[in-house]
Amino acid sequence: MLTISDLSKAFGGRVLFENVSLQINPGDRIGIVGPNGAGKSTLFSLIIGECSADAGDIRLQKSLEVGFLHQESAPAGDETVLETALSVSREMKDLRRKIAELESSESSDHADSHHIYARFDELGGYQLEPKAKRILTGLAFKQSDFNRPVKNLSGGWVMRTHLARLLVQEPDLLMLDEPTNHLDLEALLWFQNYLKNYEGAILMISHDREFLNQLIGQVLELKHRRIMRYVGNYDSYLVQHESRMKQMEAVYKNQQREVERLERFIKRFGAKATKATQAKSKQKQIDRMETLDAPESEGRSIHFKFPQPRRSGQKVLSLKKIHHAFGENVVYRDMDFQVDREQRWVLVGPNGAGKSTLLKILAGVLEFQSGERNLGHQVDTGYFSQYRGDVLHPNFTVLEEAMDSDRPTTEQSVRTVLGSFLFQGDDVFKRVKVLSGGEKSRLALVKLLLNPPNVLLMDEPTTHLDMDSVDALIGALEQFQGTLVFISHDVYFIRKIAHRVLHVQDGNLTVYPGDYQYYLDKTGFKPDGTSMQEEVRSAPREKTFSGGSKLQRKEQKRLCEKNKIRFNSRFYT
Repeated sequence: MLTISDLSKAFGGRVLFENVSLQINPGDRIGIVGPNGAGKSTLFSLIIGECSADAGDIRLQKSLEVGFLHQESAPAGDETVLETALSVSREMKDLRRKIAELESSESSDHADSHHIYARFDELGGYQLEPKAKRILTGLAFKQSDFNRPVKNLSGGWVMRTHLARLLVQEPDLLMLDEPTNHLDLEALLWFQNYLKNYEGAILMISHDREFLNQLIGQVLELKHRRIMRYVGNYDSYLVQHESRMKQMEAVYKNQQREVERLERFIKRFGAKATKATQAKSKQKQIDRMETLDAPESEGRSIHFKFPQPRRSGQKVLSLKKIHHAFGENVVYRDMDFQVDREQRWVLVGPNGAGKSTLLKILAGVLEFQSGERNLGHQVDTGYFSQYRGDVLHPNFTVLEEAMDSDRPTTEQSVRTVLGSFLFQGDDVFKRVKVLSGGEKSRLALVKLLLNPPNVLLMDEPTTHLDMDSVDALIGALEQFQGTLVFISHDVYFIRKIAHRVLHVQDGNLTVYPGDYQYYLDKTGFKPDGTSMQEEVRSAPREKTFSGGSKLQRKEQKRLCEKNKIRFNSRFYT
C-alpha cells in the first residue's frame, strides 16, 4: 500500500537519511524509533506530501486513504467538538450542512432531498454520530463538551478532538506522531485497546514503550541516516538490536585483525625476493576485501547525579477535612490524606476526577475552601506542572535559566543535565521566550532536578521526553532520597518509580499500598483499560438511531427499514 524507494533528505547540509527504502502492507503495525532529531517526523511529512525529498520515490496505492495526526499542532476553528469529530471528509461535511439546511426548512418537497439522504446513508453517515460520541467519550470528553467550539479548548484537548476524527474516519493507513502526549492514563489505555482492534495499517512514532509493546509487530529504527527493520514489539527490538550490534562489532574486529595480519606479512616480507609473490598475493587479498565501516557509536548512556535535599521529618504532608469546589462542582468534601517520608505515590483515576487538583492542594498552589494542609519538619515542596512556562524568565537563555539557582553548581554539570533533556549544542543559548511549550516544561524539569526539594510533586513529567531522557529521569528519581507524588500516563515510568497507588474518583481516595501491578491485581483493572464491570457495560447493544426533524426521522425510518435496523425516534444511541 506504501512503497518508499531510495529516499534521501537533508536540512541545512545535515543529512537525515539517505537511500532509505521500505514497504508498508495492509494490516502492518509499525513503530518508528530513533534518537531525537533523526528525522522521524520529517519522514512522516514526506509521506503525506508536506515537504519534498532530495531524492527517491514515494508511491501510495491508488485510492489509499491516509490519516495523519501531527505531534503538536492541529486546527481549532468555530466547529464544535462533535462536528470536528464528524469531519471525516469534505463530502461528508457538505452533506451534513445540506441536511441541516433541509431540517431547518422543515419542508419535504425538496427535489434533491432523497438523493442527499441516500448519499449520506451510502457513506455510512447515520452510523457516524453514535460512533463519534463513543470515541469522544473514550477519549474522556463529557457529553456537555460535544457542542463546545474547538477554539475554546486547550491545545491538548484540540489534539484529542482531531484524534477522535481520525478514529471515526478509519483511514487505510493511520499515521500517528506521539499520539499519547496529550492523554491521561485512562484515556491512553482506552485508546490502546481501541487500536488493538483497528482494521487498517498503523505507522506510529512514540516514546511510550508500553504503548509500543502492546500494539506493534514491527520496529523501524531510524538512526545514522539509515532504516533497519526488526520483527516483534519494542522489547523484542531491544534484544535483537543489542545482538546485531555485538555481531557487527565482532565481524568488524575480525576483519581488522585479518587486515593487520596480512599487512604485517607484507611489511615483513615484501622486500624479500623469495616472499615477494606471496606479499603481492596478500596485498591483492586486502584490495579485494569489502572493507567494513566501524559500527557507529550508539551514544553513551545518560547518567547524572543531582544534589540530594535535606532530610525531612517522618510525616511530610497531611490534609485534613479538605473541602474544595469549583463553583457548584464539589471536587472534595472532608477529604483526608497523608504522605510520609520517602514514599512514592502515583495518582490514578479517570479524567476530571481531581488528580491534578489534589496535587496542587498538596503543593500549596491551590487554595481550598476549608480544611487543613500541614507540612512536616524541614519539608520543602517543589511542584512541576506541564504548564510551568510562566514561571521562567523569558529573556534568559536556556543556560542562564538553568544556572539561576540558590544552590551553586558548575556550568559543565548544568550542561550535562540540559543535554539529557534535549538541550544540546547551541540550544542552550536560545531565549526562553522562543521555546515551545514542551521545551519550557523540560527546562522547568531540569531546574527542579538541579535544585530539588525534599518533596517532589510532578504532573506528567515524561511528556515531550524521548526514551533516553525518560531513562535519565528514572535514573535521577531512583537515587532521589526525598518523597515523590506524581501523575503520569507512561505505564513504563509508573512501573519503575511508583511504590504506592492512590486511586481518585468522585471525591474519594482509595489507597493501594503496593506498586502498579499490585493495584491492577487488586482492582481487576486490565492493561487494556477495562475492568470486569466495564466489560459488561460495553457489551454490544441493539443499534438505534436518534430522532431529529420530521423530515430526517422519515428518511431515517425508510433507511432503517431498508437496512433492517431498529428505528427509535425518541432515544439517542
